[in-house]
Amino acid sequence: MRVTLTGAGGFIGSHLAERLVHEGHEVRALVRYTSRGDFGLLDDLPAEAAAHVDVRAGDLRDPEAVRQVVRGADLVFHLAALIAIPYSYVHPREVVETNVMGTYNVLSAVREFAVPRMVHTSTSEVYGTARQVPIPETHPLQGQSPYSASKIGADKIAESFHLSFQTPVATIRPFNTYGPRQSTRAVIPTIITQAVSGAEQIRLGSLHPTRDLLFVEDTVAGFLAVASSDVCVGRVVNVGTGTEISIGELAARILALTGRGETPIVTDQERVRPRGSEVERLICDNRLAAQLTGWRPTVSLDEGLTRTIAWVREHLNRYRAGYQV
Repeated sequence: MRVTLTGAGGFIGSHLAERLVHEGHEVRALVRYTSRGDFGLLDDLPAEAAAHVDVRAGDLRDPEAVRQVVRGADLVFHLAALIAIPYSYVHPREVVETNVMGTYNVLSAVREFAVPRMVHTSTSEVYGTARQVPIPETHPLQGQSPYSASKIGADKIAESFHLSFQTPVATIRPFNTYGPRQSTRAVIPTIITQAVSGAEQIRLGSLHPTRDLLFVEDTVAGFLAVASSDVCVGRVVNVGTGTEISIGELAARILALTGRGETPIVTDQERVRPRGSEVERLICDNRLAAQLTGWRPTVSLDEGLTRTIAWVREHLNRYRAGYQV
């Protein structure tokens, strides 16, 4: 198929682009323009895969840039967003404009060109702190950060296009994805980079919140499963493992895997979220994904962490000390 992928230069997007190429699809990728002239994490793709990705630079907020990459597509994966939660506290307007209006632009182009299928990317952050566990797709939505509020808005725009215009859009809601290429805006690379660089202590934010951690290969498989399922159109589908681990326990697990098991783990107040905004507990109810598509996670936490640690060790020079967002 001819597949358009927004956010292709990001963490999940780069892995999805690589998988699509390997499956023989024609991939057109939208990446955000920078004067550096790079294509984000698409630059990490093996040369034989990168050669088959048609990369277009542009801004999600520019309707014409979006129209150019959507025109002629058989399938659109919309992953592009500003996703760093701390950044959303500093620049909430930019986050809302990009995530809400950017999603509107993609949906409008999909509608204009009658694209047969679109998969919109949500996030488990829209649920906020769990009121029931595991968290089903029917769980209330809670905007506990400007980022999560922007994604709730984007999700509702997608829902409205399906209900109002019969736009064939399905929404996938991944829980906390991790793996090779991820930046230290996320907790797992934050822990690993400190551990393998020999830090005397591991400095993190709150240690008690729990997360449902999904290896990126399983997340990508979820995207493909949702895209190929007619019954997912007009619905939201969670993808996660159905298990949880606290940040403190996660840090201890990573330290053990890196041979740094005696290293102290401490709370850095600069990394603690503002009062009332911390999502205390996330654990996925993934039964709907299994029911509708047959998707299930396959990579264990220890296997995924081991593979991620190996990648970070090999690319440690790419991580900037003290980078927070």
